[in-house]
Amino acid sequence: MTEPNENPAEPDRRMNLTAALEVLARARTDRHVVVTNQGSARVWPQIADHPLDFHYVPSAMGGAIPFALGLALARPDREVITVSGDGSLLMSLGCLVTVTASHAANLSIVLIDNGVYEVTGCQKTPAATADVDYAGLARSAGFPNVAHFWDEGDWQRRGPKVLALRGPRFISLEVEPVRGGYGPIAPCPLLEQVTRLRERLAQSSK
Repeated sequence: MTEPNENPAEPDRRMNLTAALEVLARARTDRHVVVTNQGSARVWPQIADHPLDFHYVPSAMGGAIPFALGLALARPDREVITVSGDGSLLMSLGCLVTVTASHAANLSIVLIDNGVYEVTGCQKTPAATADVDYAGLARSAGFPNVAHFWDEGDWQRRGPKVLALRGPRFISLEVEPVRGGYGPIAPCPLLEQVTRLRERLAQSSK
């Protein structure tokens, strides 16, 4: 099932990143593990601080979706949401097929599509120049539920419903780049994050 954007906006209109992530923060529950990386890892801690938040900020791009898939497969009792940038996804497009082949029904990929490599200086991605349709790629890869949003009001209204559909799910959000926000920054050291996540996952999800 594909969820179209019900209220098409002007072609150059995009959502504010913080506002878009706030919608996601309100929709998450105590059953959700949220994995962020790159630009979203810088903004999400300003919005929410939950023991099941994990900010995947290694030296290489493209690893957040595979990491989240591993969590989803290891813990089918949890819902896993991973927030990935379009630049990061371009580093590992094959992960979309890996996700659908896994049939991980408890995984949602939320793509932050701003058309640039934000954390290295806002250089345009090749996909922005080629006008790549990420939702179309996800459909072709076999995602049973795909949605594309560029209007904040539409995302607020329908986002939680899309997150409740059968997974794996792919949600593309068109957002404005954050200029001058270079470098992904985790709120605490990686070891501290891993320890906190392990301790919380050891508890029952019910």
